[in-house]
Amino acid sequence: MKNLLFPLLLAATVLSAPAQAAKGPVARKPAAAVIANEPYKVQPQLSSLGWTGKKIGGQHSGTISLKEGIVLVKGSQIVGGTIVADMTSLKNTDLTDADYNAKLVGHLKSEDFFGVEKNPTATFVITSIKPLKGDAAGNNAIITGNLTIKGKTNPLSFPAKVGVKNGVAAASGTATIDRTKYGVTFGSTLFGTAADKAVEDNFSLSFNVIAKSKGVATR
Repeated sequence: MKNLLFPLLLAATVLSAPAQAAKGPVARKPAAAVIANEPYKVQPQLSSLGWTGKKIGGQHSGTISLKEGIVLVKGSQIVGGTIVADMTSLKNTDLTDADYNAKLVGHLKSEDFFGVEKNPTATFVITSIKPLKGDAAGNNAIITGNLTIKGKTNPLSFPAKVGVKNGVAAASGTATIDRTKYGVTFGSTLFGTAADKAVEDNFSLSFNVIAKSKGVATR
């Protein structure tokens, strides 16, 4: 009996060994790679800001240059960023008379409007970008952020066309801004100006912002 029992136990041990080895340690799936936000540098020389302000009987328009900025990109999507405008660069483009032009620009830079001497920059910090579908103007996103003008900060949302391709991030569109929220109250009927002499509280700011990754030539 003993002679029969030992071979049976040995056989059972040998047969069970491959099954045990096959199980081995539990295999773990590799964790998904986390894609970090990549900062793209705003290109002021390739970007543009245009403003339009209206009053009773007419309107004026002009430009403002960008000073600097960073656009955050994750994969192929813009997810954040900070844009800084140079308010000292404010210009008028519709008045051909040099004296009238200089007078208007001087007034816009004064404390009546943007107080450029004390507040030489304006800043927009993106807090979210959400998809937009079916927009007649071709915009594909709603950009939301915090806009600071003349030392005052308020939330602002607007539609835009955004995209990232070959190391270049771009955003273009038009935002409508209520200047009275930033302490720019000259000519507003909300602050006592007669309707026939009023300047509209809202002005529009059209933009085309271009940013590039480190690996893409700036020119």
